[in-house]
Amino acid sequence: MAGERKLRFIVMGAGMAGILSAIRLKQAGYDFAVYEKADRPGGTWRENTYPGLTCDVPSHSYTYSFAPNPDWSRHLPPGPEIYAYFENTARRFGVWDNIHFGQEVTRAVWSNGQWRIETSGGTTDAGDVLIAATGILHHPAYPDIEGLDSFGGAQFHSARWDHSVPLDGQRIGIVGNGSSGVQMVSALAARAGKLSHFTRTPQWINPVQNGVFTDAQKAAWRADPSLLAALHNEETYLATAKAFSDGVVDADSPAMQATTARCLKNLEESVRDPSLREKLRPNYRAVCKRLISSPDYYDAIQHPNAELVTERILRVEPEGIRTEDGRLHALDLLVLATGFQVDRFMRPMEMVGKGGVRLDDAWARRPGAYLSITMPDFPNLFMINGPSSPIGNFSIIDVAEREIDYILQMAALLRDGRCAEIAVTRAAYEDYDRRRVEAAKGTIWASGCRSWYLDAEGIPATWPWTYTAFGEAMATPRLEDYGVAA
Repeated sequence: MAGERKLRFIVMGAGMAGILSAIRLKQAGYDFAVYEKADRPGGTWRENTYPGLTCDVPSHSYTYSFAPNPDWSRHLPPGPEIYAYFENTARRFGVWDNIHFGQEVTRAVWSNGQWRIETSGGTTDAGDVLIAATGILHHPAYPDIEGLDSFGGAQFHSARWDHSVPLDGQRIGIVGNGSSGVQMVSALAARAGKLSHFTRTPQWINPVQNGVFTDAQKAAWRADPSLLAALHNEETYLATAKAFSDGVVDADSPAMQATTARCLKNLEESVRDPSLREKLRPNYRAVCKRLISSPDYYDAIQHPNAELVTERILRVEPEGIRTEDGRLHALDLLVLATGFQVDRFMRPMEMVGKGGVRLDDAWARRPGAYLSITMPDFPNLFMINGPSSPIGNFSIIDVAEREIDYILQMAALLRDGRCAEIAVTRAAYEDYDRRRVEAAKGTIWASGCRSWYLDAEGIPATWPWTYTAFGEAMATPRLEDYGVAA
């Protein structure tokens, strides 16, 4: 259209959200470049390669809506297949050549109506719009344990797995019982000579099945794409996700009570030894922490080679871990399944907005963003899966697709000349954050446990409203919140 502004976009990150952004920008006809810190795409599915790595969202729902995959091997997709899916999708949709690998954005400054970036490789670039698709599960968190550096065997974080280290017959210690720790125990209990699972707070385990898809099923999906689409639509997983998310925002909802009952039944019926059962019994509500879904953790921790260790770790010594009861747990390999620094987002990059406002200063109290996407004083900056994004109760790919649709609606205002720059007003942001904090206090995540969902002030940092409310917010931006006339 004559008179349209020719926008250039810079996308930071080539994981799930970055690849999605690139594809949607290309389809919309925009000029763009993607900068990725690593030598290949994939985000968390590139970083994590530990044994047993699996997604807890069903395979056919953990796909882009526009790129169904008939070739998943199982109900829950294995990590290597997910990585291959994202890499193949980037190539299939022709955005691979737009990705600059080995170029971590280290600095981004708003200057003269553009975002100007610098990368670790010495590259500089400028764009009218900056999309942060950096994700949250990429800065490993390391525990503060005395003597950690003194261990004499192999040691690494679960997101930095060293595949040269032998596993079979070894004495393996796993610290942490989030999804990663649970999956590794399931994968390694039968392979280890001895597996010690060091935990502090028990987890509720949601029982799931992880069946294998047959060749006949895959052939049928290839032959009839409508069958494949039906596995992704709102009559299947998305309907279940909506019901679950609607329950999460009310700690006393029937959905949360039913989830607690299902997890309790799983514990009672799966763990034979009464003493072990009590060690595995949480003292908080199910879903207060991120719910762990597993088909076989309880079986694995009852394997003759496995031991659950709940005594507090006193220190790490060259030979292994010593717990407060004085016992030395001799180890050949120590794995830290201790999660990520989920409050980092774009940081540690230096980001400077309008008027010299620095991101570190804007987020000195806690990370925040209006609808998880935009901030005052940072024009034409949009985040995918940013602060308060609904990561705890929705499919993250569905979330990202809705967020990029929202971002493209905002970009249209720039393209059409209605705005030279756009950012949420401070009043709208503060009103949103006040309502978000108040709503978060009534969610299941605020029902009495410690989890990575909580910020430094103990407030759940994820979307506190329903799936329907999120969809409505993403579908139609409130232009008045940006100071733009409707």
